[in-house]
Amino acid sequence: MSDIKAALRRQHIETPSWAYANSGTRFKVFAQEGVPRDPYEKLADAAQVHAFTGVAPTVALHIPWDKVDDYADLARHATDLGVRIGAINSNVFQDDAYRLGSVTNPDPAVRRKALDHLLECVDIMDQTGSDTLKLWFSDGTNYPGQDDIRSRQDRLAEALSAVYDRLGDDQRFLLEYKLFEPAFYVTDVPDWGTAYAHCVRLGPKAQVVVDTGHHAPGTNIEFIVAFLLREGKLGGFDFNSRFYADDDLMVGAADPFQLFRIMYEVIRGGGYTSDVAFMLDQCHNIEPKIPGQIRSVMNVQEATAKALLVDADALAAAQAEGDVLGANAVLMDAYNTDVRPILAELRQEMGLDPDPMKAYARSGYFEKIRTERVGGTQAGWGA
Repeated sequence: MSDIKAALRRQHIETPSWAYANSGTRFKVFAQEGVPRDPYEKLADAAQVHAFTGVAPTVALHIPWDKVDDYADLARHATDLGVRIGAINSNVFQDDAYRLGSVTNPDPAVRRKALDHLLECVDIMDQTGSDTLKLWFSDGTNYPGQDDIRSRQDRLAEALSAVYDRLGDDQRFLLEYKLFEPAFYVTDVPDWGTAYAHCVRLGPKAQVVVDTGHHAPGTNIEFIVAFLLREGKLGGFDFNSRFYADDDLMVGAADPFQLFRIMYEVIRGGGYTSDVAFMLDQCHNIEPKIPGQIRSVMNVQEATAKALLVDADALAAAQAEGDVLGANAVLMDAYNTDVRPILAELRQEMGLDPDPMKAYARSGYFEKIRTERVGGTQAGWGA
């Protein structure tokens, strides 16, 4: 049990700045009290999640949502709060110019605009000390014949190559994929195979990020994880949960067993290291922001603890003997274990409250920010 606790103590789960802002669906954004008005206040909220969980020391930024005049100052502010700047996320999907795509747009002027933004994000990485750039493209087409499919892949490859060449020696980019939305006929990076092919062509500083909500129903995500780990191309996760499409619900909410299976493959494949980023990518539309992030971190911790409990020797023996039910039972025994007491003990050993949710509720932080953050414009993604 001491080995499992030691592994859990090393866990690092990155929270996203946008999770602390107002968000919603394409129909409505619901404002909440105490929502941050700028990136500095977002970092303050993220620091609360780390303070009560002990395993969320970095915060991902989204540009231009988190644009500031002095990124070095923002990084210092994060350090003062006890956290650090994590991945820099680009945004080439909200400008009117990107109606027909960004880096795959048929207009070279639009492609240049998009590439300039991606290179700006690398500049921000330099200023904040971030080592990871996350790329997601909404690019695609809605109708057959709208644009040439192969030409769009050529344009994508050209842009990715330019970004890759701009990266420093200790920097990387993670290429995200998504089955559909907002493009409905062809999405230019629709699946892990497309992302993988582009990354293999570029080299070791290009890796794939798996967003757990970006797949067709029934997709075996743990197979994707196992394959990418085997090839050394799994760069990280965007953890969330889905019932239908890209729901962006709290990770583990819809299918905690799937999250367990994913984490087992991560551990089995040697991916439980700093080389694989465990990031949350969620929008808390109706639930409170900070508790939503705390609960999400706890859900990942629980799935990880169960995965660490899998008896690897017993599983390998059952598999070698062709014992179908025995092998499955080994996994199920671990999954059905209540790991909450283990995590409570670990938090106490780390000097934390064993129940982060109740500890945050008692802290009075929400009452403080709902009083102080009056006036100004609340942060949000503006849907």
